[in-house]
Amino acid sequence: MVSKSPLVIYITNFLTPSERLHLQEITASTFTRSAVTSHRGATAHQVRTSHSTTVPRDPIVRCIETRALLFQGYDTPRSHLEPLQLVKYGPTERYHFHTDWFTSASETETGGNRVSSFFAYVHVANDTTGGGTNFPRLDAVGDERWCEQGIVECDEPWENGVTFRPVEGNAVFWENLVPGTGRGDERTLHAGLPVTGGGKIGMNIWTRESPLPPAVRGADAS
Repeated sequence: MVSKSPLVIYITNFLTPSERLHLQEITASTFTRSAVTSHRGATAHQVRTSHSTTVPRDPIVRCIETRALLFQGYDTPRSHLEPLQLVKYGPTERYHFHTDWFTSASETETGGNRVSSFFAYVHVANDTTGGGTNFPRLDAVGDERWCEQGIVECDEPWENGVTFRPVEGNAVFWENLVPGTGRGDERTLHAGLPVTGGGKIGMNIWTRESPLPPAVRGADAS
């Protein structure tokens, strides 16, 4: 547990090696320029220069979905999950500071807001530098073991909050809404910092307040 308020939890070994390989194989050659969602719809923007793709929901992917649901307890149905998304970052690519929760009513008409997020590291090239996931409004970690285990980037200035290093298989989980209010939590502001060498592939898992219709969820793959 990195933070209790807002709730931010670091998960080791969230994805197995075989799952990580499978995710890359089934999405090969399907990546397109990442879009930014707003009340105007999803459009490409310079604040987000990565490439992304939706993951087909085959049995292995449904197993990952189940793991994400069980981590959050027994009360969230599968219908509350958005289709899983992979995002690929090459040199210089980034996602500037943003929140995962929506700010306009038009974005929450279907499924409500995003209650929680997982960001899991699917692949990190051996020569990767940069590319951390930064939460500037979290209190900096105090125990040196976060640094010694290679989880947090501890060469950052204290005022930069917490930066998680990209480590294959591991994931960061956080709650997007202030408990009991339904309001977005400004403290969950975060960024995918620029990759300065190598590259990484991450995975977004977003849970909504309400069920998403089948047209949004899509059909299961065999």
